[in-house]
Amino acid sequence: MPAQRLDGAALAQTIRAQIATEALDVAKRLGRPPGLAVVLVGENPASQVYVRNKVKACGQSNIHSELIPLPANTQEAELLAVVAELNARADIDGILVQLPLPEHIDSHRVIEAIAPEKDVDGFHLSNAGALMVGRPLFQPCTPFGVMRLLEHAGTTLRGAEAVVVGASNIVGKPMALMLQAAGATVTICNSKTRDLSAHTRRADVLVVAVGRPHFIQADQIKPGAVVIDVGINRLPSGELVGDVDTTAAMSVASAITPVPGGVGPMTIAMLLENTMTAARRKTGVPA
Repeated sequence: MPAQRLDGAALAQTIRAQIATEALDVAKRLGRPPGLAVVLVGENPASQVYVRNKVKACGQSNIHSELIPLPANTQEAELLAVVAELNARADIDGILVQLPLPEHIDSHRVIEAIAPEKDVDGFHLSNAGALMVGRPLFQPCTPFGVMRLLEHAGTTLRGAEAVVVGASNIVGKPMALMLQAAGATVTICNSKTRDLSAHTRRADVLVVAVGRPHFIQADQIKPGAVVIDVGINRLPSGELVGDVDTTAAMSVASAITPVPGGVGPMTIAMLLENTMTAARRKTGVPA
């Protein structure tokens, strides 16, 4: 029986519709719409697409967005000054600095300059540390979206074996923490893990985020596993594919996210959710 397709695009649309309604209520309480500032440095084509999608999603969800494009030769001090100005603005609830930044800018320093209460990406050290103890202000958007997808699919995590392939600060590490907090027994691997298949074949839930097309094959998946493919890669033909060979995996897994249309839309939906959480805190209503 073919695997169930975990349609992140459809779930994200439902979440965004709920946010659009809630944003109107928050706007009445604040006297203004919830506000998100997006800072884009340079002209990275992929970043431009991501930012355009985020700004469009805000507009469809009754959230005010402000795009601040800066040239690639912007100096670190100039970018930090922009962040400081956004920190001080009462009409901006969330700040997102699109990564990656040009090599001459220290991305860690920039992230740390964002006020933790406006860090809707969830990357600030204060939020990362709070996530470790289970009390984050904001959860990083991609793993947050994965958790919502798993919840929507009715996946049982308590007691499950979960394997995360990819150990980045943006996806892999926070993903492992969230799965652990949900009661799963978690193994975190990377692309260089020895005998990776020995780990992946025992996973009830397999999350793959390494940025390599078709890195995981069907014979590396436990029959009946739930597979979350975070990767998105463009082949020379122009086709977008994930880190998992989806066509082959469909005959092994019980459920799998498509690429595109799986985790990507959920990442944007969770960015909007985090922005709403930031705005809601200002109303005095529990977030």
